[in-house]
Amino acid sequence: MKERGMIFNGEMVRAILDGRKTQTRRPIKWKQTRFTEIGEREDGSKWPWSEDAEHACDFWHPCPFGAVGDRIWVRETWGVASHAFSDDGLMIDWVPDRPATAIHEMPFGNGYFSGHAIYAADGDFTWGDDDGYEDGRSCWKPSIHMPRAASRILLEITDVRVERLNSIHDVDAMREGIQNLTTCSHADFGIPGVVNAQHPVRAFQLLWESIYGADNWKANPWVWVIEFKRVEGGAA
Repeated sequence: MKERGMIFNGEMVRAILDGRKTQTRRPIKWKQTRFTEIGEREDGSKWPWSEDAEHACDFWHPCPFGAVGDRIWVRETWGVASHAFSDDGLMIDWVPDRPATAIHEMPFGNGYFSGHAIYAADGDFTWGDDDGYEDGRSCWKPSIHMPRAASRILLEITDVRVERLNSIHDVDAMREGIQNLTTCSHADFGIPGVVNAQHPVRAFQLLWESIYGADNWKANPWVWVIEFKRVEGGAA
């Protein structure tokens, strides 16, 4: 079993925490040559394949995100809260009032962090300057820089397959985190404040285009479809 980090944005982190997201689609990226294609395996499934002319052999490309049974730790926008200031300006330990992961001398950059890791997906947070008198500032760190020790969500891969992006159906669109926002007056699916449409697939399309662009959806690329479940090992 291997563990790998994977980036999720705030909306998708919330969908995972709510139990709504159990799939993710990621573009297939591999070094393509005239001997590279999506081939059909013995079980009929599609998979990236290449012929190595130099070594007179061919091979199936492994999914870079892992295989069934491997684990994914979620990388999300994060920060560290270690202290706060009392009303009279004294520095005191920060007491968590939101989801947080305790860390102690966690290596990061050129130093070490102690205190609590917190997450932008749970809402905004303002850090005060160390002198206690300046205006607060944002100290969120990009998800790409999240170390394993700060991750609060651990996933186990239950299935990996390859599909054309546009082949997604309504059920899988919902498993991607799309919500049913339908009211008595009209059908509505999407993510509040982000995208909404009358059908789940259309809502997923708009979500995809917000990340990868409309041209990517039109190109209908091959994608990895990774199914997963939450497991113990994260802090959330």
